[in-house]
Amino acid sequence: MVVKTSGLFDFVYLMSVISISLGITNLLPIPALDGGKILILLIELIRRKKMEEKTELTITSIGLVVLLTLAVFVTAKDIIRIF
Repeated sequence: MVVKTSGLFDFVYLMSVISISLGITNLLPIPALDGGKILILLIELIRRKKMEEKTELTITSIGLVVLLTLAVFVTAKDIIRIF
């Protein structure tokens, strides 16, 4: 896509779209992302009780495994589509 840009304005526009997309994706309430941390903090605020560190680490670890599995799956599908 970067090669198809026709000037500095298009290049900066493309980079800003990618940056905004990444920022929005990072705020999704998936435990391994920042949105997941915000969700945990909101749960603690509602409960008025701090979540145990072990529970928070378990939730974050599960989210990370889900994200990594998704990344491997998408990469494998892309590789299969190429060949």
